[in-house]
Order: sequence, then structure tokens, then C-alpha cells
Amino acid sequence: MKVIHLISGGDSGGAKTHVLSLLQHLNRTITAQLVCFRDGPFAQEARAMGIPTEIMAGNHIFRIQRRLAAYIREGGYQIIHCHGSRANMIGAMLQKSTGLPVVSTIHSDYRIDYMGRPLSRLTFGTINALALRRLDYRIGVSDAMVDLLISRGFAPDRFYAIYNGIDFTPAPIQGDRLEYLRGLGADVDGDSVVVGIAARLNPVKDMSTLIRGFAAAHRACPRLRLVIAGDGEERGKLGDLARELGVERQVTFAGWISGGMDRFYSALDINTLTSLSETFSYALTEGARFHLATISTAVGGIPNLIDTGVNGYLFTPGDWETLGRRLAELGNDDALRREMGERLYQKASSQFSIQKTVDTQMHIYGEILRRHSRPRTARDGVVICGAYGRGNAGDDAILEAILQEMRSIDPDMPVTVLSRNPRETRLRCRVRAVSRMNVPGWLGAMKRAKLYINGGGSLIQDVTSRRSLWFYLLNIRSAKRAGCAVQMYGCGIGPVTRGNHRQLSAGALNRYVDVITLREPDSREELKSMGVTKPEILLTADPALTLRPAGDDVVDSVLLRAGIPPRGRYLCFALRQWPGFAEKAPLFGQAARYAYETYGLTPVFVSVERGPDSAANRTAARGLEDIPHYFLDDAGNAGSIIGALARMEAVVSMRLHALIFAAGQGIPLAGVVYDPKVSAFLRYIGQELFTDLNALTAENLRAMVDRAAAQAANPEAQAAAVARLQEMEHGNVSTARRLLGM
Repeated sequence: MKVIHLISGGDSGGAKTHVLSLLQHLNRTITAQLVCFRDGPFAQEARAMGIPTEIMAGNHIFRIQRRLAAYIREGGYQIIHCHGSRANMIGAMLQKSTGLPVVSTIHSDYRIDYMGRPLSRLTFGTINALALRRLDYRIGVSDAMVDLLISRGFAPDRFYAIYNGIDFTPAPIQGDRLEYLRGLGADVDGDSVVVGIAARLNPVKDMSTLIRGFAAAHRACPRLRLVIAGDGEERGKLGDLARELGVERQVTFAGWISGGMDRFYSALDINTLTSLSETFSYALTEGARFHLATISTAVGGIPNLIDTGVNGYLFTPGDWETLGRRLAELGNDDALRREMGERLYQKASSQFSIQKTVDTQMHIYGEILRRHSRPRTARDGVVICGAYGRGNAGDDAILEAILQEMRSIDPDMPVTVLSRNPRETRLRCRVRAVSRMNVPGWLGAMKRAKLYINGGGSLIQDVTSRRSLWFYLLNIRSAKRAGCAVQMYGCGIGPVTRGNHRQLSAGALNRYVDVITLREPDSREELKSMGVTKPEILLTADPALTLRPAGDDVVDSVLLRAGIPPRGRYLCFALRQWPGFAEKAPLFGQAARYAYETYGLTPVFVSVERGPDSAANRTAARGLEDIPHYFLDDAGNAGSIIGALARMEAVVSMRLHALIFAAGQGIPLAGVVYDPKVSAFLRYIGQELFTDLNALTAENLRAMVDRAAAQAANPEAQAAAVARLQEMEHGNVSTARRLLGM
């Protein structure tokens, strides 16, 4: 593989480190040619590192473009990789003349790259923004950077994320710590706990928050000291602030550190970052290499490194009070500092090494070449329609599972999702999304796609809304008329209660649907009773059963953010608002108290749909103030919710997908049925532990808690039933593959 990298040649900081370290390692396996548009320290350092480097200087952009096009053709390069505004502009000009895919790595937010320089922002910033939109592919230095650009309207399916990686080879002993710190001007002794930061002293780094937080922490932990490595326009202002807060002797401005940063980080006890905006800071991984406890603002991709409360602490930009509390906590607890530093090292060294970065970049190149050579056909890809973008974790999990399975068929398949909140769907799933109300948008997508998927859940029903039934039937009809094959995917059917709706549904499904795959047998009987006979009907299972839990660090962080100790003994309640719930709500609170007093299980009330479920859970928990109990109002995506439920010893749930998620992890279940789909699923997995909401009593709910607690010691039978369903679920994706002709 031959890749040509374009960069201005005047870059510094994280962008410089990323490009040079990446190219140095890439050239061990492929040809990665560097072209700079000026000579200087950047190009000199590249040559010293053994990176093949060419200079194409000058101000005549079109002459440089022609020269580069000839150079690329003669060199047989396959990908043009740009870094920075000038390179992006020239890369956009090279697209047509070379016919090669052009990708740009976006190292920082282009809207603040020229902060304080309005003329440069107006000219270079505008040119860069326009050029970025013309390029074929973009790489964000963190998922957060990708999300930022998608939120600005960039195509979500042409993005990749990469993280700055470093070499975690153990550093040699760095010499006497106190001697080094005193040489920087720090007032330290053997008992000092040294807080440090390495960054430019400019507004985006928000050093004033660091000094305010440090001053508050110093009052609670007098042995704290702060050393700031770096310089910039805010040096005087920050010095004045330290004097004003009475910590001028405890704060050291060390200026720029010469001779590398290893000795600086080896002298610290706590590493900090207070930036208002970052992509993914090298300062944190460099500190992690030295096992430093770390506190940082939750910006950019930093939450992907730091799981707050697990291997470090995150705080909101500008929140100096929280920063101060965390600094004091770490300053006063030597064991906690060591534990946090070791955990951060373990995660960073395994997930954010330079080899990981190189492997990710090679994967991106391979995918770009594959996608660029993909034959262009009149019809390609899938349109997926369902109850998405409403904040319901169950429906969003269905979409996540279907997307996962479509990518297993063809990783480059174009996908368009109809969503109530297309912006949120684009960000979360990195797919094209159109509003359910944007009729021209989804009709156009249907005319380009091969397959339309009516995606999971119980969409064909008229209990919650008759308008939603009409909408989904209209979509099915429109997709078929637009030329798509139509599959109803791992779905439930009903209840459809009105006679005219049953007739309307049967007519549409018989006429416009090719295959219906069902998540449980009751839906097959419902179709039969409605007179649906023409589509192929297969019994499979819910797509969400294929999803896996997030990693332990992520789940620990989710629980800790909600104030829940990660390793307790818990009974989960997943409730929802429904007619009749208000009268029964006190019974759940009584059952929670009974489980705590009888089995030592602390109740955790989990929201599957943010907002409505939170209100239901709090209604049920009234009167529990005298016993421990917790609320998990937002557990994040499906993986983290599944991981949280896997920490429970049993689950009492009205919510179907809480039961599905828990069942997939072998957790004992007790269902409270508000809709036949809940009892249908439980019977399908051989679980008879459920009762109707309107028949719920204190006695039968306690009895279910008793049985679920007893099953916690022997989950094998339920796990075997779920394994069988997971195998049956493959029928959904094999059917889609067949309809796509693959």
C-alpha cells in the first residue's frame, strides 16, 4: 500500500506528534510519503525519524496541485491523506485530477483553530470548512470530534475515529524528583503531593479554573503543590490570580520544558487537564504512562480514556469546585492515587498505544480502498424504519442490533434510518438518517435501496396509537412501490384491536411484504387470525438478544455516576407509566423493602425510556427513604444498560427489553405484564414467572421476588433457553441476506 500525506509543515503540538509518530510506524509496513508545503523544523524532524519527506513550497496553489498530481501518478499512490487547512484545500483539488480517495485527519475543531485571529478565521477557516465538505472521507481524532462534525451536517457514514497513541515502553529512571522540581522553582519537600499540567497558557486551556480549583484544594490539603509547564499570553493574568487566591508560593510556572517531558511527568503525583475543548490530549496518555492519577474536563475523546470514579475523575469545564474536591481527595489519600494511576495505566497501555493507533489507521485505509472500488449500482443498501429516536433504550437496541447484522452482511452497505430524532440517530449510529416527517427524504432513500426493513418491536399494533399503525403500513406500501424488497424484521405483531385496522393491516401485509420474521409464536397466531397468509412467515427471535454488554470499566463508571457502588447485591425494578400503574405503584415499593430486609438485595430502579420511566420509578420508590435504594435514570447505550443489568441478582420488570437484556445475561426474571408481548416473550424462553399488572398483589409480587431470588443460584436452564433463541435469531439476518441477493 502506498499513501501520500500532505501537511503544511508548520504544525506543532498534538497534530505534529500524531503525524510524525504515525508515519514513523506506518513506514515499517507500507509506504507513507510525507509532503510538506514548507521546509523547517517539522520536516527536519520527520527526516531524522526516517520518514520519507518531500518539500513542495510556494504560494502558487495551482502549480503545486499540478506538480503533486504528477508526483502521485508517477509514484503509484493509492490514497491521499491530508492534515490541516492548506492540505485539505489542495487535497480537494486533487480529487478529480487523480481519481483517488482523499481523506483528512481533523486534529482540532476548525472553528476555534484561529481563536483571536478573526481575519485568519474568515479566510483560512472558511476555506478549510469548505474543503472538508468536499473530501471523500474524514478521520476525527476521537469519537467526540466525529460527533461534533456530524452534528454540523457532515455525512455520518464517511467518518472514522482514531485516537492518539503513544509508546508505553517503560521509561528509564528519571533522577532525583525533589532536585528536579526545585530546579523548576517549586517549593516542595518529601511530603509534597505535586499536581501538574503541561499545556499552552491560552484561553482554551482554561488555566484559571485549575488555579481556582487548586487554591480550594490546598485549603483542605496543605501539602498540595502545583507545577504548570508551558507559556503563553495568559501568563501574567494567571500569576495575578494565584497571588489573589493566596497560593503564589504553592504554584510554580515552569515555562516550556526542554529535553522531553518524561522527567516532568515522572516528578508528578497527579496529572490534570482543564481544557474547554480537546480532541484527545497526549498529555493524559503521557501521564498515564507514568501511572499518574488524573483529573480532567470531560471534553472531546477524554471520556473514552477516563471512566470517572474508576481510573480517574472527570468534571465539567469551568467547575473549579468539583476539581478542588477531587484534588483534595487524591492529595489526602496516597492509596487512592496509586490505585487510580495503576488502573489508568492498564487501560491506556492496552487501548491507546501507538500500535493500536497504527492498526486502526491501517484498518481505515483498507476500508477506504474497499469502499472506493465498490461497484456503483442503481440500487444499493437498506432503509430501516422503526420506533427510533424517542429515547427508548429498547427500540434503540433493536436498531443497534439490526445495524450490526447488516454490517455483517456487507460492512460498506449504505443504510438510511427513519427516525423521530434523525440528528440523535446520526450521532449514535453513524448512519444516514431522515425524519419520519420528511416524506421526500425517505421516498428518495427507498428508490435507491434494495431492501426495506420494518425494524423490530411491535410496530403493527393500534393500542398505543392508531396513527403509528397507519404510518408503518404507509411506509411498507411506499417501499414496495419504490422497488424495495420488504422484510418485517424480528418483530412482534399486535394487538390490533379494531376490526377495520385488522382488515387494513392484513391487506397491506399480504400485498406488500415479502418475508415476516417473528420474535415469538404468539405473533404468528395473531397474523393467522388476521388472515395474513401471502408473505413468507418465519419464527426467529428479538434482534436485541445478540447485543453484548459493555466492558466492566464502562459499566462501573455508569453506576458510579449514578451513585451506585459497582459491586453490590441488587434487585432491579424496570417500570413504566401505564393505565393502572399508579394504583399498583406502592406494591413495587413494598416488594423492594421486602427484598432488602429478607435477602439483603438493594433496590435499583432502572429507566429504559428516559423521562417517563424515571417518573414511574420514583412513584414506586416513595416511602423507601429509610433504606438504601438507587435510580439509574440514564445508563447510556444498549451495551452499558445490558452491563448494568448483568450486575443485578434478579430483575422485576414491566419493560420488555429490560427482560430481554437480562435474559441474555442469564439473570433471573419476574415479569409484570401490561401488554401481551411481555408474557409472549417470557413463555417463549420457558419462563412462567409473571403476572398481569391488573392482577398484581403484594402477595404474588413477594412470591415472585422469592422465586427470582432462588433462581439466582441456578440460572443454567434460562441461559440454555436464551442460547437457543440467539441461534434462532440468525434467521433474521439470513433472510435479509437472501432478499439482498447476497
